[in-house]
Amino acid sequence: MNALTKQTRGPALIELEGIEKSFGSDRVLSGIDLEIRHGEIFTLLGGSGAGKSVMLKQMVGLLRPDAGRIRIGGRDVGCLPERDWIEVRKEIAYVFQGAALFDSLSVFENVAYGLREHLDLDENRIAARVAECLGAVGLEGIEARMPAELSGGMRKRVGVARAIALEPTAILYDEPTTGLDPANARRIGKLITSLRERLDVTSVVVTHDLDLCFLISDRVALLGAGHLLAVGTPTEIRASRVPEVRDFLSGDLDADGDFGSHNQGGEE
Repeated sequence: MNALTKQTRGPALIELEGIEKSFGSDRVLSGIDLEIRHGEIFTLLGGSGAGKSVMLKQMVGLLRPDAGRIRIGGRDVGCLPERDWIEVRKEIAYVFQGAALFDSLSVFENVAYGLREHLDLDENRIAARVAECLGAVGLEGIEARMPAELSGGMRKRVGVARAIALEPTAILYDEPTTGLDPANARRIGKLITSLRERLDVTSVVVTHDLDLCFLISDRVALLGAGHLLAVGTPTEIRASRVPEVRDFLSGDLDADGDFGSHNQGGEE
């Protein structure tokens, strides 16, 4: 388990209070209360359809809750109009599962995109910042390459480089190791940890990958049937006697990714 930084013991950066979310008749989240602290790496675990990505997208305004409050840095952001979320997203970066690179743009232009959109920088400063961000993810000198020329692991890392370009306070990672071989998955895990240490960012990671979770996390939450089943350090989660937690850790899930006989119903 990673040692918590001094900031981690400070006030919460992201707070969810009484969050509810349904899609039609399917209730995905039911009364979620959660706080994520400054400087920590917080991982959301859960089976397929548990609502993990829904929670993550609500933290950055890509989805809106049906009820409840979301606070970032103490500011209530749950009901902000879209134009105000633009400012919030400069502070809370989102790394999509498939990296979501613009295939028609070079690596340079992908990483520079947010800089051009949000900051008034000259071309020399943009080039220097792009090079710095690519260096931070171990991809120096690939600015001229196109996304189609990159491996899956490289695409993920370019997505992270783009996310850190605006120097965010937090980075949200949606399934960062999906589709990667074990070596690249470990590389992404080490990258998440190193960025927290070097940039002092808060990291929120949605994953199915238990190895990644227990490698990088300060705290972990397990989500099932729209409820938080457990929140704690990796050691506390491993020692939990909650039946749903034991089922998840042992892989005792049914074909839909639900928690065996303990499932409470509900899907994403």
